[in-house]
Amino acid sequence: MDIGVFIPIGNNGWLISTTSPQYMPSFDLNREIVQKAERYGLDFALSMIKLRGFGGKSEFWDHNLESFTLMAGLAAVTEKIRLYASVAVLTIPPPIVARMATTIDSISKGRFGVNIVSGWAKDEYEQMGLWPGEVYFGKRYDYSTEYVKVLKDLWNTGTSDFKGQYFQMTDCKLSPRPQSPVKIVSAGQSPRGMEFGATYCNYNFTLGKGVNTPTAHAPTNQMMIDAAARTGRDVGNYVLMMVIADETDDKAMAKWERYNEGADMGALAWMSGQADADPNAAEGGTAKAISAPEGAINFNMGTLVGSYATVARLLDECAAVPGTKGIMLTFDDFLIGMDAFGQRIQPLMKSRSDRVARAAA
Repeated sequence: MDIGVFIPIGNNGWLISTTSPQYMPSFDLNREIVQKAERYGLDFALSMIKLRGFGGKSEFWDHNLESFTLMAGLAAVTEKIRLYASVAVLTIPPPIVARMATTIDSISKGRFGVNIVSGWAKDEYEQMGLWPGEVYFGKRYDYSTEYVKVLKDLWNTGTSDFKGQYFQMTDCKLSPRPQSPVKIVSAGQSPRGMEFGATYCNYNFTLGKGVNTPTAHAPTNQMMIDAAARTGRDVGNYVLMMVIADETDDKAMAKWERYNEGADMGALAWMSGQADADPNAAEGGTAKAISAPEGAINFNMGTLVGSYATVARLLDECAAVPGTKGIMLTFDDFLIGMDAFGQRIQPLMKSRSDRVARAAA
C-alpha cells in the first residue's frame, strides 16, 4: 500500500484553529518534510493550490505558495519520491500546464504528476476576474474533462487539434514530451466527481471520515470501485487521513481537545459560506463534505488520534478497506509528525512492512 504526504503549502496545515501549531509555508519547510518522507520510504508528496484564505484570527490559508514552482524546486532536491502539483483549471490554459509538467518531468526524471482542481470556492477566482458565473458550479467537471483531453493529446502525441465547448486547439504543439507518463489525480467525492476520476485519472483522493473511525470511508471507496467498473479502468483510492500522535493515547487526545478548543470560528464561517454558494452541490461532494458541521477544524477528514501503536493499528485497518490503494497523510506538526511516522508508526504497520524493509536497505 502506498503512503504519501499532503504537504503544507498554506499556513497552519489542515487545522483551522488558533491553538494548533502555527507556522508559515516556505520552501525550506516543505523541502525538509519531503526529504524526510523520501528517507522514510514514502511513495509520494502532493501540494494543493489555494488562491484565497479563510481569514479569521488564525489567518487560515491567507499565506500560500504556488504549487508547480514549489514542486519544481522539490524535484531538484529529491531522487525517488513521486511529486504531484495541483492546477486550478480556471487559472492556467492546459497547453501551458502541459509544458510546465514536461519541465518538471525533466527535473524529476519522470516522477511528476498533476492534480486536477475543478474549483468550488468562487471567491478564489472572482478576486481575479476569472469566475465564469454560477453556471460553472454545474459544468466544472465538463470543463475539466476538456482540459484533461488537451493535456493528454499533448503529452501523448505532441499535438492537439481538440475542439470543444471550452477549448479549441489548432495544431497546438508540445516538445519535448514527458519521458514518463504523467499521472493525473483528482479528489472528486460526488458521483460526477467519481465519474470524472474513473474516466480520466489514475487515482482519486477520498476523504476519510470521523475520529478514530478508519473504515468509515468504505462507502466512498465503493463508489469509486463501481465507477471504475463502468469505465473498465483501474483507478485507485488514496484516502486522506490526519495523524495526531504521541507517546500515549491520553497525550494525543489532549492535543486534539486543545486544538478544538481554539476552533477559528471566523475562518470556519467563511469556508461554510463558500460551500453554501453552490446550489447544485451534492451532499457527498467535496464542498459539503469538508465544511459541515460548522466547527470541524480538521475539514471533516478522517483523523487518527492516539499513541504510535494505536495509530499504526488504525492505519492498517484503513488500508484493509476494499479499494484503498494508498493513504495520504497530514499532521498537526509536520516535522515532528513525519519523524514520528517514520520512526515510531510505520515500523509497526503490517501494510507497510515491505516498504519499511526497502527503506532500510
